[in-house]
Amino acid sequence: MGMIMRRNVVRNLFPVLVAAAWVTSCGNTPDSGGKVQATDPGVRKGAAGAGNPLKGLTTDETAFFQDGLARFAQIEVVTGGQNNGLGPRFNSNQCLSCHAQPAAGGSSPARNPLIEIVTLNGAKNAVPWFITQNGPIREARFQRDSTGASDGEVHDFFVITGRSDAAGCNIAQPNFLPAGNPLTGQGGNANIIFRIPTPLFGGGLIEAIPDSAILANMRAGASVKSGLGISGHPNAHLSGNVNRSANDGTITRFGWKAQNKSLLVFAGEAYNVEMGITNQMFPQERDETPGCLFNATPEDTVNFTPAPAAGSNPNAAVLSDIEAFADFMRMLAPPTAAPDTPSTVNGRTAFTKVGCTQCHTPSFTTGKMIASGSSTSPSAALSNQTVNLFSDLLVHHMGRGLADGITQGGAGPDEFRTAPLWGVGQRVFFLHDGRTSNLVEAIEAHSSPNSEANKVIEAFNRLSTQQQQDIINFLRSL
Repeated sequence: MGMIMRRNVVRNLFPVLVAAAWVTSCGNTPDSGGKVQATDPGVRKGAAGAGNPLKGLTTDETAFFQDGLARFAQIEVVTGGQNNGLGPRFNSNQCLSCHAQPAAGGSSPARNPLIEIVTLNGAKNAVPWFITQNGPIREARFQRDSTGASDGEVHDFFVITGRSDAAGCNIAQPNFLPAGNPLTGQGGNANIIFRIPTPLFGGGLIEAIPDSAILANMRAGASVKSGLGISGHPNAHLSGNVNRSANDGTITRFGWKAQNKSLLVFAGEAYNVEMGITNQMFPQERDETPGCLFNATPEDTVNFTPAPAAGSNPNAAVLSDIEAFADFMRMLAPPTAAPDTPSTVNGRTAFTKVGCTQCHTPSFTTGKMIASGSSTSPSAALSNQTVNLFSDLLVHHMGRGLADGITQGGAGPDEFRTAPLWGVGQRVFFLHDGRTSNLVEAIEAHSSPNSEANKVIEAFNRLSTQQQQDIINFLRSL
């Protein structure tokens, strides 16, 4: 019954994942002043081009990938179900709901699934003003707590109060008012900042890039970068100082501020923060209100006495959910780009010419011997592979216009990791808070006081309209 339910969840969710259609004629629209500007043709049509396993996986690696994918789609409940532990506070009840565009492992879908979770199983939640049917999935962080002290933590939208599987729990949702623009998330409560889900495609390849390669790329072309005002750095201190994210001094690389070190940390944090499910990396409940705690903690553990389903991999049954999630992400292939056209070829050249690649590094190479399920046998699918991610994995000052006031590890209030651009052609929402679905607007938002991208955007603005359009078409081909 549980597996049938999960299959139906996937089947019912995916038809709503395709958003705005690819406009076949990328026309240029004059603005009120008569100047012709490039336009965003929208989400690329056609096959998802993502969501598949890496090429070259072994039989065992493929089995672990499939097991992780199945758990990624599971619906979580509080008690009495097959997957218990939801809450007491949570943002969603399924990994897939937040990472679904254009396929499992992606980003926020065009149709927001959180609306259906608000009163599920009798819950008494209200829909926050910044969650709309056609807006992005968001998480909310408070810059200051109720005492005025620095906060920065995620404050979950929903509570289990009223649910039939959480009898006796009585806690209230946070106050997210006053409201602002529900689509952009702008103009409301100034204490709240938003983040949208980051795509997970190619996560194992990103994890397998050596720190030395990231540092060498940071130092490469230093004079050119300096001339453009670019001075990114890793979210780490590699000189013997404590790295607040990992305590080992190595470069963290996952999340909007590159705050997480590994896919396992990423999975454990998300399970606890986004669904309220304790695990062996994050074993305490985030809300310990009496009457709202129903399960032994941690709720997700390694299974010492596994009972694998018929026909499944008994080794996979031993794993905890967060380990299975990490395996899924680790062996999830990067997105496949669309075939080149004359416009996209020209756009790639112009993208480099104006300086975009000084931060959006086209590619890295993974380490020579990267293990997946075995510490003694390197994985052919992860070792010595080209990673066409278009990111330097560093954090950069993006200026006042994008600053969120949150510090995480070595990333300050206006610093963000260079977002990988692979898969951007089928992404619906852009920037850390999902304030726009328009790629041109996202590019323009890179320019603001104290942003490292200002000179690059100035160069972009000096291009002809056709050259700008070629860059947009190139990005939408990725």
